[in-house]
Amino acid sequence: MTETSPASTPASTLAELAQLAGVSVATVSRALAGNPVIAKATRSRIEVLAREHGFQLNQAARNLRLKRTGAIAVVLPLGHEAEQHLSDPFFMSLLAPLADAIADRGHDLLLSRVIPRDDRWLDAIVDAGRADGVIVIGQSNQSAAIERVAARYRPMIVWGADGQSQAQITVGTDNVAGGRMAAEHLLNQGRTRLAFVGNIEVPEFAARYAGFEQALHHAGTSAATLLPVHLTGDASYSAIEDYLAGHPSPDGIVAASDVIAMSALRALAGHGKRVPQDVGVIGYDDVLISMYTTPSLTTIRQDVARGAKTMVDLLFQRMEGQEVASVVMEPELILRNSA
Repeated sequence: MTETSPASTPASTLAELAQLAGVSVATVSRALAGNPVIAKATRSRIEVLAREHGFQLNQAARNLRLKRTGAIAVVLPLGHEAEQHLSDPFFMSLLAPLADAIADRGHDLLLSRVIPRDDRWLDAIVDAGRADGVIVIGQSNQSAAIERVAARYRPMIVWGADGQSQAQITVGTDNVAGGRMAAEHLLNQGRTRLAFVGNIEVPEFAARYAGFEQALHHAGTSAATLLPVHLTGDASYSAIEDYLAGHPSPDGIVAASDVIAMSALRALAGHGKRVPQDVGVIGYDDVLISMYTTPSLTTIRQDVARGAKTMVDLLFQRMEGQEVASVVMEPELILRNSA
């Protein structure tokens, strides 16, 4: 009689693999799912056995049994900026570390760019049951819709401005401090005719403008312009170009984003204005391309890598039923050549 080797009788079920490993079915299931509760040596032994027997955990069946999808929805609502795309430098800088952090948790990323047609767009996403949790990138002009859903749906984290007495849990930079920091830098250079360029319908931009105004008030000046431009490069360039064609140029610009600041550099050059000699320009975000503009862009840095990891950490804590609080990160002034 010939003895049959374990490899010649492949395990086709969790129970068979558990019997071979000498552990419970639950232990095998947790080990193959990478659960850190199972000792590393035990996980490794079970994983080796699974490979030898060509066994793969049916993740779809497991998720169905546990009422999970194995996916996290990342949603970008563009209520005020229908022309903005995923190729926007800020989105790209945030999505990469966000995707890595979600993958590290063993989940897939389900990405949606949403142009809201009514105030139920977020309800449709959370009620579809396609994801275990939701991360919303930016509040746009959709704060009311986000807040209403946040009051009833816990596994959701929002990148955006922190507000008082709100249901939504947010991660973001202290935008008021960032706007104030940018204006103070220009004022300290002796610039007296400042402009804030950005659409303050966006809560984050409104907070940056509030900080900008605080700096002017503290300096005892009100000589400032608010130019509410759209976020895309072409739209912001056209608006700044039109303004410069019909008004005296400011001597200092605080832009609500780096994309807007880059449009300002282009428009100013077209009008023969030297940066920073005639006009100092400060952006916001510190996207990668900002150091390669001409001149290189002085900007307010948001630590998006830290923010991405924090959002994922908070989301998974909420998914586990834990209580969490919003996180506000400190901005940093990055000095380059434009101001």
